[in-house]
Amino acid sequence: MLNNHINKPQKRGVVRKYLSREFYIIKRHINWYINRNKYAEVKIKSKLNYSIIKHRSFLLRPLKNVDMYLQHNKVSNLRLAIQKLDKLIIKPGQLFSVWKLVGRPTILKGYLDGLVLNNGNIEKGIGGGLCQLGNLLYWMALHTPLSIVERWRHSYDVFPDINRTIPFACGATLSYNYIDLQIQNNTSETFQINLWLDDEYLNGEITCDKELNFHYDIFETDHMFHHQWWGGYTRHNKIWRKITNLETKEISEEFVSENSAIVMYSPLLNI
Repeated sequence: MLNNHINKPQKRGVVRKYLSREFYIIKRHINWYINRNKYAEVKIKSKLNYSIIKHRSFLLRPLKNVDMYLQHNKVSNLRLAIQKLDKLIIKPGQLFSVWKLVGRPTILKGYLDGLVLNNGNIEKGIGGGLCQLGNLLYWMALHTPLSIVERWRHSYDVFPDINRTIPFACGATLSYNYIDLQIQNNTSETFQINLWLDDEYLNGEITCDKELNFHYDIFETDHMFHHQWWGGYTRHNKIWRKITNLETKEISEEFVSENSAIVMYSPLLNI
């Protein structure tokens, strides 16, 4: 049964939020140090031979009440971030962390103000827009045998669906460094992350050193909007994977996640 109850969001003080954030950032750095030998860090110039999944997403989307310069700044931020990830090799037993490789986005590194979400409010912040990278990587990972060991869903559904091609809640939010996307390679194969920009899209591809015998399809069930007791609307669904063995044609289904988000627009216009 789908849990459609969400409490009304609470506002916390600026000082408390800052101290909590820095505490968890330090805690994550300690974890990186303790487990430093487990993380994928090696990049190679060539692409592995077998393509597993390709995906792309629009770079510039006109959004209501959002200045387009923030969208252009986002492209610059993405360009800096993917330089740290493109052609990364994930060997058997290794763990991939977005933030361990990208590092903290700062002005000194060239990062610009981009769109960020703070307790449901649309704001600007240094390095904003990198969630598009998290969304792309998560969606591609779902189409591979790689294991997603850390993923944070978006707490707010900010904009109504416009030409959506994938199910709701198939993304991953990012915030340095404790809200991370981490992917474990528990297989006997080696995988590679490939990322690039063109004039219109953020592009991604996961390649492998061997041809795989499985195909993955992602689908949703139990999609709904719910009117909460405190007056707002929330959105819910469940995400599943259909796994097809290409040799035996055997099909299995695997539960991925149950998702809930506070809706920041009028869902009555989209039902």
